[in-house]
Amino acid sequence: MFLRVDKLQAELPAPKRKDPNAAAALQELLGGKYGEMSTLGNYMFQSFNFRSKSKLRPFYSLVASITAEELGHVELVSNGVAMLNNGPDNDGDEADGGDISGAPFEAMKDIRSFASFASNGGGAMPVNSNSMSWNADMVTTTGNVVVDLLHNFHLECGARLHKLRVYETLTDPTGRAVCGYLLVRGSVHAHAYALALKQITGVELEKFLPTPNINLDKIPECQQYLAEGSHRRLYTFSPADYKDMAGIWGNGEMALPGDPVGQLEVVDGMPEGGKIHQLTGIPSAFTPDYAPEEMFEIATKLYKKA
Repeated sequence: MFLRVDKLQAELPAPKRKDPNAAAALQELLGGKYGEMSTLGNYMFQSFNFRSKSKLRPFYSLVASITAEELGHVELVSNGVAMLNNGPDNDGDEADGGDISGAPFEAMKDIRSFASFASNGGGAMPVNSNSMSWNADMVTTTGNVVVDLLHNFHLECGARLHKLRVYETLTDPTGRAVCGYLLVRGSVHAHAYALALKQITGVELEKFLPTPNINLDKIPECQQYLAEGSHRRLYTFSPADYKDMAGIWGNGEMALPGDPVGQLEVVDGMPEGGKIHQLTGIPSAFTPDYAPEEMFEIATKLYKKA
């Protein structure tokens, strides 16, 4: 089962401006071929279908714990997309819908993904940067542990290239912060799968890393995570389970060359994380409604009762 915490895995800065085209670019990291929906779907169903769990426990624990982290990555990217569509933080909602006959959202017809406004109210969806749906064909779960781990290694290396390309298209700090965090954590996952394959086959796949060959020290948004040692940590995302993956991510194994030096470690639980930003209510777009005052009043009464 999964435990949900009302925080994001990383702190995201508020956008400097509303930028739905930047949000569309960031959608690629959610519903693209190498996006977080793909990594989540692959690892989640591999963990559900894993054979001989008791005999191969460290490998099962590795895939299972990374599954939980990927669920949080889907949440992180989705919030980044919604924040870019929303614009700078504003804890106050707009006034009621008023007169909407004058096409108040005329500019939205020219954005790259009009559906993100018209159908989704400026929210994130499991689609890529061109609004093409993510689908289950992107999930590989063969039942063969070596094939699945090798696929996962490829997926993380492809995702690294994916994130770098999206990073290079963005200037807003929100989108770049999402990319910076995911580049560090994606590097961890690629390294972890490489070490798992090394344990089984003897092949030193970690020599392929980093792939592509751009070190994280060149990316400003990665520096705080490198400084705190995030590149050396795998989290269990559980109060008591999955500790045995330390047999793979541990045992004196070291951080990748080019990253700050240190031993790899398994950390119980999850990262400290950051707040979830509030999205502004826009009654003229019927988000959450055209005249939501009654709903707010009901919610306030329920909150006081609780």
